[in-house]
Amino acid sequence: MSFTVAIDGPAAAGKGTISKAVAAHFGFHHLDTGLLYRAVGKKALNYSRTSYYPEIAEQLALELTAEDLQATDLRTAEVAQAASKIAVIPQVRTALVQFQKTFAKQEDGAVLDGRDIGTVICPDADVKLFVTASARVRADRRFKELSAKDPSVEFEQVYQDVMARDARDAERDVAPMVAADDAHLIDTSTLSIEEAIQAAIAVIDAKK
Repeated sequence: MSFTVAIDGPAAAGKGTISKAVAAHFGFHHLDTGLLYRAVGKKALNYSRTSYYPEIAEQLALELTAEDLQATDLRTAEVAQAASKIAVIPQVRTALVQFQKTFAKQEDGAVLDGRDIGTVICPDADVKLFVTASARVRADRRFKELSAKDPSVEFEQVYQDVMARDARDAERDVAPMVAADDAHLIDTSTLSIEEAIQAAIAVIDAKK
């Protein structure tokens, strides 16, 4: 019998780390749905200036392969911004929804993390979590990650990017990023990684 865990939240809140740990703990399959949009975003960057036209973006999404999700440069700031732009295009979301829904119904259990898993992709998920943290805390986490690879990265720019992305994700007309009414909120602003993971496991254990 399938068991689905939907984990949503803004960038750099910790949902990816929590999702992987939860999947490993319970032996569930894991899908970082953001990688789907990042992979399409990367395709858009490599295609042309017409990439964000709905019909072009839709085709790029339909051509997505499992291999595309293994690319090592999907976590760059440039790809993240492209993914956020791609994600607001209805045709792209439609093209990727069925893949996610199918993944969620695996008999061994599944954990999906993203922006609209609990509200759109898996509204009937067995457990829904909304992982968040203050914008400044999330910007600091992202800054440390990016500056380790590129010393020229400035905190203020990262902070503005986080704020802009939050606004775009929350205000988009299609599947905006909001916590499901029945989602359990986990604020990681002052939690250690281990504390956040244990909080998530406790919620799932209570349900199982």
